[in-house]
Amino acid sequence: MEERRKQISWPNYPTHHAHFLILPYLVFSDHSTLLTSAIINASSPHEALDLYSQVHRQSIPFDSFSILFTLKSCTPLHNPNLIAHLHSHILKLGFISHVYVATSLLHAYAVASFDDARKLFDETPDRNIVTWNTMITGYSKSGEVKKPFAVFKAMPLRDAVSWSAMIDAFMSNGKWSSGLACFREMVAKKRFKPNQRAVGSLLWGCAQLGSLGLLVGRSAHAFIVKNGWDLDVEIGTILIDTYAKCGLLKYSCIVFNLMQQRNVTTWTALICGYAQHGHSDEALSLFKAMLEMGVAPDDGAFSGILTACSRKGLVEGGRKYFNMIKQFGLEPKIQQYGCLIDLFCKAGFLEEAYQIIRTMQFEPDCIIWGSFLLACKEHKQFQMAERVFEQVLETLKPESDGGIYSVISDLYILNEKWDEAERVRKLTVKQKVRKRGGSGFI
Repeated sequence: MEERRKQISWPNYPTHHAHFLILPYLVFSDHSTLLTSAIINASSPHEALDLYSQVHRQSIPFDSFSILFTLKSCTPLHNPNLIAHLHSHILKLGFISHVYVATSLLHAYAVASFDDARKLFDETPDRNIVTWNTMITGYSKSGEVKKPFAVFKAMPLRDAVSWSAMIDAFMSNGKWSSGLACFREMVAKKRFKPNQRAVGSLLWGCAQLGSLGLLVGRSAHAFIVKNGWDLDVEIGTILIDTYAKCGLLKYSCIVFNLMQQRNVTTWTALICGYAQHGHSDEALSLFKAMLEMGVAPDDGAFSGILTACSRKGLVEGGRKYFNMIKQFGLEPKIQQYGCLIDLFCKAGFLEEAYQIIRTMQFEPDCIIWGSFLLACKEHKQFQMAERVFEQVLETLKPESDGGIYSVISDLYILNEKWDEAERVRKLTVKQKVRKRGGSGFI
């Protein structure tokens, strides 16, 4: 009996799928192979989805690979309704029992709607290591620590990815000691060798700890060298950031020069490191070199170069770099405004700083107010400070902004406004104002 032939009509479809679109499928296996290939080679998620929709509307049968790669292609769209539609189709076709399809579906939900991912995980009887790992990562990205650790402990089997995901969960949620303990346990068991993700997460935590994480950071660097790993962009950048935050800029430079590839984040880490430690000339030279290399600066790079200008008192340079932000298609963020205001305050340009505070599209935070009021105190501009006292007091958070209350009180005392100083003092007592430990305005 002659095979039934079908011709598929797909108007305006990209030419690189022409081999699939013009050929009638003779047997199911031929069709499935061509369909899967077309979906894999789609130039965008929308193109893969369009291909899936055309096939679905013409009632052409799918196999598990076709639906699997459709699901993978559409995951980056972060569309829970779309994933739910594909989920329904998977159930209808009976592919939910296919472990790779179920795992990809769980990952898609974890990216688009983690609540739905949790429901699917609870309903999935056959779980593999990838399934468990997906849940650890999903909980971590939701800001959880206890729940991913419970999943980790409940796993019947773990692999290197499981350990790396758990270390990352601890580190990305500020549980530095737990992350370090997890890494040490992984190394001590000797069953799984830490991979680059685990070491990268460990280094990231060390960078946040500054000098407290230096010893661990250097040990991690030694581990990288011992194992002969290349300094890829991610690992190299984190190392630069770790050393820079500890003030070891010499080592940051060594790592920077050893890297074969760098991105804007790499340049930014070193620029900000120089700027934060007062090496403004080096930061300015590096920023210039970055532009000459054709690397477009990001928000962090502009914050770093503006900080360098502030530290060196380069008012005109600060204006130039602030105006450059829009030239690169970016909009100034509150961090860049804060750096520019700090520059003007230190230089004594308080009226200009005040006008920026008044006209910018962001509400001033405690750092900006702190810089402004300290400058008013230093330059003995009490009338300028008095303009903003009430506005500042309305926006402060008693549980963390106690330092600014102190500055306001000092300004009143220096200008012999004893009653107002007493009013602020009573306000701090009434609102149980506290100063955040180890914080500053600059």
